[in-house]
Amino acid sequence: MNKLSHVDAVGKPTMVDVTAKASKHRQAVVEGLLVIKESHRAALASLPKGDAITVAEVAGVMAGKRCSDLIPLCHPLPLSFMDVKVRLESNGLRITATAKTSARTGVEMEAYTAVAIAGVTLIDMLKGVDPDLVLTDIKLLEKSGGKSDWTR
Repeated sequence: MNKLSHVDAVGKPTMVDVTAKASKHRQAVVEGLLVIKESHRAALASLPKGDAITVAEVAGVMAGKRCSDLIPLCHPLPLSFMDVKVRLESNGLRITATAKTSARTGVEMEAYTAVAIAGVTLIDMLKGVDPDLVLTDIKLLEKSGGKSDWTR
């Protein structure tokens, strides 16, 4: 097993030192799925809390920007772009987040955070219709700009 990057020589949690790394353009795309019922789908246009999709997209962007406040040991990054899209599909609401930066470390956690919080926001807005909602399949689709590019 490789040495854990967030653990020091004596086993204590530590932030990774990226001082010596070059600042590079980095991007990550993450997606997830909120599984909904037909009753949720029918209610989307008339929820008392408003436009769930737009609110979730904005919440996701806001969360991605605050990632380092939420995840211990995560570096604060100057995001140059954060986009969250929610689209209705046959099996639910597909949430996709794209994060970009020019920094010394990647933006995967920002994109993951954006998807998770957009999903939880949708749950909050739809739970009054029926609380049976499942946020699932959150996964990295691609990342670029680090040691190696990666695509699912």
